[in-house]
Amino acid sequence: MSVSDPIADMLTRIRNGQQKQKRAIKSPASKLRAAVLDVLKSEGYIRGYTRHEIDAAKAEFEIELKYSEGRPVITEIHRVSRPGRRVYSAIEDLGRVYNGLGISILSTSKGVMSDLEARKQRLGGEVICTVF
Repeated sequence: MSVSDPIADMLTRIRNGQQKQKRAIKSPASKLRAAVLDVLKSEGYIRGYTRHEIDAAKAEFEIELKYSEGRPVITEIHRVSRPGRRVYSAIEDLGRVYNGLGISILSTSKGVMSDLEARKQRLGGEVICTVF
């Protein structure tokens, strides 16, 4: 089955998995999904992920979800830029998520990174999603 927005699909799987208190969820693998998961891991929103090869042409990620005192660490996760409506922002115009308590994940010319890293490097780009 073809998915028109693979990032939104992965974010929905994470959201649904946390609602059901799952320890881990599975999602098809890609380089962009891996980059987004790297940011989520470095910011402490997930425990980690591993890549499993299904066959020569297919792979999937097993994403370990993170909980604090029985509650999901990720309260909200929203897709901002979609295939039908790309959202780009200069770093000066990028707002803070919940006054700096959450993060935005951006795709910049230097790779996928959180808004905190993008502010340090003074880079703008496509706003992939916001996490709180």
